[in-house]
Amino acid sequence: MKILKIQTLRGPNYWSIRRHKLVLMRLDLEELADKTTSEIPGFYEGLTAALPSLDEHHCSPGHRGGFLQRVREGTMMGHVIEHVALELQQMAGMPVGFGRTRETATPGIYQVVIEYQHEQAGRYAARAGVRMCQNIADTGTYPAAELVQDLRDLREFAASAALGPSTETLIKEAEARGIPWIPLSARFMIQLGYGVHQKRIQATLSNRTGVLGVELACDKEGTKNILGSAGVPVPRGTVINYLDELQGAIEDVGGYPIVLKPLDGNHGRGITIDINSWEAAEEAYDLASAASKTKSVIVERYYVGRDHRVLVVNGQVIAVAERVPANVVGNGRSTVEQLIEEVNRDPQRGDGHDNVLTRITIDKLSLDLLQKQGYAMDSVVPAGERVFLRATANLSTGGIAVDRTDEIHPENVWLFSRVAKIIGLDIAGIDVVTPDISQPLRDVNGVIVEVNAAPGFRMHVAPSQGLPRNVAGAVFDMLFPSPQPSRVPILAVTGTNGKTTTTRLLAHIVKQTGQITGYTTTDGTYIGDYLVETGDNTGPQSAQLILSDPTVEVAVLETARGGILRSGLGFDQCDVGVVLNVAADHLGIGDIDTVEQLAKLKSVLVESVMPKGYAVLNADDRLVAQMAQRVKAQIAYFSMNPDNELVAKHTAAGGLAAIYENGYLSILKGDWTLRIEQAVNVPLTMGGRAPFMIANALAACLAAFAQGLKIEDIRSALSSFQASVGQTPGRMNLFKLGSYHALLDYAHNPHSYKALGSFVLNWPGMRIGVVGAPGDRRDEDFVTLGKLSAEMFDRIIVKEDADRRGREPGVVAQLICQGIAEAISAGTANKSQVEYELILDETMAVNKALDEAPAGSLVVILPESVNKALSLIEARKPIKESVEVQNGLERSKSQESLKPTVVNQG
Repeated sequence: MKILKIQTLRGPNYWSIRRHKLVLMRLDLEELADKTTSEIPGFYEGLTAALPSLDEHHCSPGHRGGFLQRVREGTMMGHVIEHVALELQQMAGMPVGFGRTRETATPGIYQVVIEYQHEQAGRYAARAGVRMCQNIADTGTYPAAELVQDLRDLREFAASAALGPSTETLIKEAEARGIPWIPLSARFMIQLGYGVHQKRIQATLSNRTGVLGVELACDKEGTKNILGSAGVPVPRGTVINYLDELQGAIEDVGGYPIVLKPLDGNHGRGITIDINSWEAAEEAYDLASAASKTKSVIVERYYVGRDHRVLVVNGQVIAVAERVPANVVGNGRSTVEQLIEEVNRDPQRGDGHDNVLTRITIDKLSLDLLQKQGYAMDSVVPAGERVFLRATANLSTGGIAVDRTDEIHPENVWLFSRVAKIIGLDIAGIDVVTPDISQPLRDVNGVIVEVNAAPGFRMHVAPSQGLPRNVAGAVFDMLFPSPQPSRVPILAVTGTNGKTTTTRLLAHIVKQTGQITGYTTTDGTYIGDYLVETGDNTGPQSAQLILSDPTVEVAVLETARGGILRSGLGFDQCDVGVVLNVAADHLGIGDIDTVEQLAKLKSVLVESVMPKGYAVLNADDRLVAQMAQRVKAQIAYFSMNPDNELVAKHTAAGGLAAIYENGYLSILKGDWTLRIEQAVNVPLTMGGRAPFMIANALAACLAAFAQGLKIEDIRSALSSFQASVGQTPGRMNLFKLGSYHALLDYAHNPHSYKALGSFVLNWPGMRIGVVGAPGDRRDEDFVTLGKLSAEMFDRIIVKEDADRRGREPGVVAQLICQGIAEAISAGTANKSQVEYELILDETMAVNKALDEAPAGSLVVILPESVNKALSLIEARKPIKESVEVQNGLERSKSQESLKPTVVNQG
């Protein structure tokens, strides 16, 4: 078998709207293409021996062992690889369950889809699944050592990709609240929400966390001084920088017992408590100095009590946990070493901070502490006797947490809230030593030891004993207090043709409201009036750029098929989704071979519209109209036919629609009609002579109206938006070049050629076409383009793109010429003898057409490069015409637009 391609999907996609994290593998089964698993000797036995846990996979039979039943009876290898890849992730601690396997139009080539939790682990599991199944098919076995290595590698991928327990807790809360999140490319920051409403976190620091508060919290001595001066009970202590200062410092704090710790340490590193001798103090000093970046050491009086962590969020005490140092409890039989091994077998324990509990490790400090308690590693501990292995209670050194939230005294609640505000932290972890948290600190000689910025959450979310606390909920209540939104409106547009024009017009309408609009198109990404990035930016990466920008108030996103296929949508949900049309284009690419498959792909957009939003669908396009059956949102239809039956039925039931009636672009809602504007007054429609532009305008107006924009803003935008280089480059750009005109348009498939023809055929003079098409289309598509060219032009120059996309020179042009000849022969051409010639170089072809254009003619240029074609036209110094002249209208500029008309249909 051979893996042809592996790609990662990260949003709503062709395979699933709900499951965003999928790996798609294109797999050639090669010699196994014609064999089912029952025809491969020993395969069932080898597979079950390697992965007996596959018995838990139900598959289509719907019961335990269902998948293995399929393997025994005979199934294709791609299906087996899907289940193996899922099971490997499950065994490595990443439970996943969604998978799909489908054969492509090419026999023996399969698409295998598997869910993942961590991207690299998912891709690895897909490759490992192929490797395992190939090995079993070849030898009947899969070496146990190989499986062990696979699982080790998968766990390493998972560990390296993990965000950390505190961040994971926040992410889960975001997802539970429907708040989108985006990992940013620096400093492990996470963006919560979109656009202008976004917030950022880094672990448990938020964008509300003040730098002064963080700096003060990191300065333990400064924290103690600030709190002490505010009347807060804190330990007596001082800071030293040299060993010869230690003796004096011990005397200053009142003598033994003492605590030594680094001034700028964390996670309990370098801390020694309950020091009662000079020898121990010297050793503890060296440990603390080594753990301090500044080599500064805090000397404090040791206070007897239990260690507590109090979490304060936005000035409110949210959770309290008692932290118990790493310990074991004797059973009268086992040694200390054996008891530690038993404790570490707890599946919740692991290495580092990414687990609920941390494995207990032994070092010199542990051995010294054991000795003080009268034990060694080989000592048998009496039943019920607790032996401590660490002096400090940090979870990172193997400690446990006991929830004490409901036990805290009200005076302590007031005190801890006040402490967080004194230090200046929105999220604070306060370390408290007290014999009894249910009593006021002053009554029991309790003290506040430290205040921590970016406190860990795992002790509160998953305590060893007691109730888990939803601490992340408090953080989100702070960051997104009700009714503050977390999202900006997303209006997304897809279809085969007209996407860019409709997106630009929709963005232009939104801008009339004064909101900062970010939008993506095939010619660039824009924020407000400024170009941010050039290029064909219609995929998820460009969408994320807009949604990550903190100035954007509304996002209008052109969404092309390629981005959905490669990675899925760049957003989880949108407010308005528009599908303009579905026609044959790019078929045969990405295993999308039919227009029905293309329609399913484009329907991903409207299936991702949130329930209260609107799916705006073309009622004149059967494949688009059928998408309503899969949409959970509200439906709005647009149609060029005022008598469209679907629209009539929809509006009779109170639905929303837009139609072209009596020369007007109109909105329908129930039994009323709101006329927006006459088409002749809309520059984009070329005086009403470009029906496909009227359809684009209808879609944009309907999307804007569905989003709640005022009709006045929509009308204003229609009158000021033109098919010009500035607003729609390469889309119906009309230029006057002396005695003739040139029209520049990026039509490149049969559907767009037909739409263009609806305008070109109305031109009164000679019509000259400079035509071509991208090379990654089917042969029959080029022939069709030739036939359509012959139907609309009197003279044709066939050129070829510089980027032939894998085609040999001249092949595309010859196929177009074949179509022209067939149209002439069949009598379907514009005239009995259409003139046509080949000039493969686009620049030469355009210049010849422009040089030889007779008076009154129209030269239509369908370029590969819009910018290059524009430069050729601009070199001839086109004459700027008024909008009225371009539209061919006999009216004065001062003529007022018609006022809105409401017609009661009841």
